This record gives sequence, structure tokens and C-alpha cells, in this order.
Amino acid sequence: MALKEKGIAADFLSSTKTADAKVKIHEDLDSGKPSTRLLYVTPELIATPGFMSKLTKIYTRGLLTLIAIDEAHCISSWGHDFRPSYRKLSSLRSHLPDVPILALTATAAPKVQRDVVESLRMQNPLVLKSSFNRPNIYYEVRYKDLLDDAFADLSNTLKSLGDVCAIVYCLERSMCDDLSSNLSQSGISCAAYHAGLNNKMRTSVLDDWISSKIKVVVATVAFGYGIDRKDVRIVCHFNIPKSMEAFYQESGRAGRDQLPSRSLLYYGVDDCKRMKFILSKSGSKNSQSSSSQEESSKISLTAFNQMVEYCEGSGCRRKRILESFGEQVTASLCGKTCDACRHANLVARCLEDLKTVSALCHKNGSSRVFITSSTSAIDGEQLSEFWNRGGEASGSEEDISDSEDGNEVINNLTRSKLQSRLGVNEKLAMLQRAEENFYKNNNSYKQSNKVDKNAISDPMRGASRQRLQNALKQVQQRLDNFKIEVDTSASFLEDECYKKYGKAGKSFYYSQVASTVRWLKSASSSELMNRLRSINASASMSVVSEAKQSLSPAEQPFKSPPALDPCAEDTSNEYSGNARSETSPCIVPMESCSFNNTNLPQIPSFSEFVNSRKTKGDQLNDTKKHSRVEKKMRMQ
Repeated sequence: MALKEKGIAADFLSSTKTADAKVKIHEDLDSGKPSTRLLYVTPELIATPGFMSKLTKIYTRGLLTLIAIDEAHCISSWGHDFRPSYRKLSSLRSHLPDVPILALTATAAPKVQRDVVESLRMQNPLVLKSSFNRPNIYYEVRYKDLLDDAFADLSNTLKSLGDVCAIVYCLERSMCDDLSSNLSQSGISCAAYHAGLNNKMRTSVLDDWISSKIKVVVATVAFGYGIDRKDVRIVCHFNIPKSMEAFYQESGRAGRDQLPSRSLLYYGVDDCKRMKFILSKSGSKNSQSSSSQEESSKISLTAFNQMVEYCEGSGCRRKRILESFGEQVTASLCGKTCDACRHANLVARCLEDLKTVSALCHKNGSSRVFITSSTSAIDGEQLSEFWNRGGEASGSEEDISDSEDGNEVINNLTRSKLQSRLGVNEKLAMLQRAEENFYKNNNSYKQSNKVDKNAISDPMRGASRQRLQNALKQVQQRLDNFKIEVDTSASFLEDECYKKYGKAGKSFYYSQVASTVRWLKSASSSELMNRLRSINASASMSVVSEAKQSLSPAEQPFKSPPALDPCAEDTSNEYSGNARSETSPCIVPMESCSFNNTNLPQIPSFSEFVNSRKTKGDQLNDTKKHSRVEKKMRMQ
């Protein structure tokens, strides 16, 4: 499109072209003198026999003068974005031997450069290289684990820059949606962009960003290819990229007009663990041999470790970037245009704090659980790794063995076979003391740490309501102005998400909100009515709720389980479970329920349970003994 505006006869072939448009291009190529001077195609198309045959015919007629391969690093398995279809471009030299080949890339380390030359069968090629240094970009890393709220920090940073163009990269689509909603709630003009949106919406977001109708795009890493906007002032990575090449390419979209710009990366220990897990499993998704999978994972993890060193290292960040691409430079080249050079002492303190946080997470992030009651197993120290909570449980469900008293009990039990001499009562007493001390220490810890960083604040809930309102407005347009109360419905849906996952933490809550938004994009009017029917009855329901609260616990009706609820929604709907609410108008009459006066028993602790079993066993033995005595007396 840009070339056509400059008067150059360019065109392209891809799946987005209509059938008629494709036919016209093919007819032009088959003509005696094609009007097309430059044709863009995908490597997948070149690999097809039909198109290769067409290229060969054009070549034999002497009309093919150049083959240019953009993003050539995709050819190399050592590259950060290897694609097998690019590898097949090596056949071009055998089919078109005399045509010059031009390979272009902005992110190729020395090993990748050699691989590209060999794969394309280039003989003594002319290699033109410029420095990878981008002197106008200021590089900075901030550590999520040391921030009170990374969302708020990003929002404040963007606001401090004023009305500038920005890109924020995220690892997941749901994070794009959540972060975009959060920034919009803070008054920042932004929109999400990812593959989960339909083509029309993606095009609309891209056009609005290019035309400056919106200033910030929150996107997955695919955003930016082929976009040549020169005035991007800041590129933020809210998750660590998978390689230095990917980071350089994405951060390099800032400041192409050579004016001062910034690269800001938010590094988190959990993000690092997650990316390592993804990369270690990435090879298994492809139909490769086990050795190829292992090699692919090894290459990916090696590339990722460069990014970890970039974030956790104390040296100049610019020097580290350039050295990863084979350039040997001194730290003085930076000129204090990275945070590690400008604020060396502050970065050093942050890294020390990060090591402390990482050590604490490693120590407290998992629980060892005693999994057997046999003496031989205890002697063999048969312990297992239990659920790695990673902060979601907020320390509320740790096992007794996490506490010092619990560990002391296990160590005492495993030290020798003295435990065989101990009676059951002594062991239970030790465990009970450990349990009491654990909960006592845990409660005091909670009191001293009342501020829960994982708690869902009112601004977060407000941002989620705004996001749901926008989704409902889009539903109205899609369903020809379908009449619904947008504000009330959004509040209802957000409250539903909060009640369902509010105690589980921000991640689960945001995920539920994102799931509801995705459901709204495809829901029919009847599904919406079924899910939102309690909105119209909210006034009457409040009266019923007040009357119900005035009853004593014994007088309140027992709510029937979903399987017995005559008004339960169709479980075949994937999201029907999410649509249930405690204020649903579907109330079972008290007289139709047979569980009116049922009270659930209190769950006993482990020691209480064992003691009760022992008491019942003693009573049963006494009864049997007494029965035998009576029987013996009758026989006498």
C-alpha cells in the first residue's frame, strides 16, 4: 500500500486476498509483459509446486531479476523466530540459479548470519552490516517483585510521558485485555491487540493507533511486523521476552525517528519461571524426534538465559545487548543511557533485594508433605513435593510441615527408630502441639501483614466493570441494539466474577472477567437473556433477600444443589456455570425442599478425628466385652 502511494506497481498474494484479486494477479504474471514490478508472497506459497512452476516460467522468460527475503533470521534454527517454511527457501537456488538473492534482517547474531548464508546456498556473498547500537534509546529494567503494584507503576510512567505514542507487549491475550482495561480506567487512551480479536477489530485498532486516535497499544509480540511508525516514544515489556533477538526487535520499534526514546522491561521471578517452562515444553508440540525436541528446547533456553542475565546482571545493559550480537564495545559507549550506568548503586540494591525475595520464594513457595504413616517409610524419609502455591494461596493453606514445629516433629520421627517405642497418644500430642503453634504463628503473621498485595482493590473492580460495559455495548451493536441495561448488567457480571474468584486472587479474578468478555462476544440474545434475567428482578430479589436474612438459621431454607435445582441453567453451555449468582431469581419454595432443618456438622481437626475414632473403638470394645460377660453368665 505504501509503495502504491509512491507510484510503484507493487502487489501481494496472501490468504486475505479475494479470489478475483488473486486471479487478476496470476493473469498479469502470465502475460507477455507483467505490469507488476514487485510482488510480496509468503514462504509457504513459494513452497507449493504450482507457484514454484510459475516462478520458473517467469525466470525462463528473463523477467525475474531479484529475490528478496525479509526477516531472514527466520531461516536459522538458531534464530529467535525460526519457521520451517523459511528453511525450504533453500530450493530457490536450485530452481533459479542465476537470480540474485538478497537476505535482510535486523536481528541476526553471528551464528545466525552464517546459518542464513549456508541455508540459502550463497557463494561468497557481499555482507553489509551496521552496528546494532541504538544510541537514542534509554534501556531500563524494573522488578515486579519489588513494586507494590506493577499495573499502577506502568500507568504512572505512561502518564508522566504525556500524550505520546507507546507499545506495551504482554505474553498472554488475557493479560493484554486486563492491562488495557486497567490503563483505560486510569485515563490513558489505549486498546488491546491480539489474535483473539476478529480481523475487523484488529484492523480498527491498528488504524486508530497509526492515525493517533489512540496512543497506546497493549499487544502480544506479533504486533509491529511491517509497521513503520517512527514516533513511538516508549516500548514496554510487561513480561520478559523469550530471547535477546526478540527483545531487540520489539524494543527497536521505539525512536525510529532518532529522537530520544525508552525501552522499559518489567521483570518478575514468576514470569521467568513460566517462560522457562513454556520453552522447555515447546518442542514437544511439534512432530519432531525426541533428540530434535531436546535440541530445540536447549537452544530456546540458552537464548532465554541471555535475557535473564540482561535483567539480573549489574553491568551496562547496552553493552550486554551489543555483545549478544557479536559486537565488542566498552561500557563508556553507553554514556549513561541505561539505568545500570546512570543509577548503578540503586540497581545494585534492587538486585540484592531481588535475590532475597527469590530466596524467600524458593524457601516458602512449596510445601513438603508427610505422605505415609508406616515406620519404614519414615525411616527412609519418604517426602514429596506438594503444590507450589506461588503466592496465590497467600500462606493460608500451608501444611504443618512448613512451620518450624512441624519440621521438628518430622525430624524427631525420622532420626531413629525411637518412634516405635512411642505410643499413639504421645505422637498425637506432638502433632497437636505443632498444629496449635502453626496456626498461632500463622495468625500473628497475618495480623502483622494485613496488606494483601494479591487482594482485589476497588479501582481494579471498577476497571473490570468498565471493560464489561464496553463489551455489552458491542453486544448491543452486534445484536441490532438489543435492549439491556448496560451499567446494571456489567455490575452484576463483575460482582459474579468477584464472588466466584475474589478470594483466590487477582490472576483468577482477571481470568474470569476475561472469560466473561469473550463469552459476550459470541453469545446469542437468548443466552444473554438467560444469564441476565435476574437483572430485571433485582428489586424484588432485594426484598426476598432482606426477608430471608431476618429468619433464624433454623428457619432459612436449605438451597438445593445444582442437580436438583429446577431453574438450573443448561450445563451444556460452557459459561453457564459462570452465570449463576447468589441473587438469582430462581428460588426453590421452602415447602418443596426436604432439607429445611439440615445443619452441616463442623469439620474436626486431625487430632480430634483420631481421638473420636479411638473413643468410639473403646466404647465398641466395652460393649462387646460386656455382651460376652452377660452371655457367659446366662450359660452358667
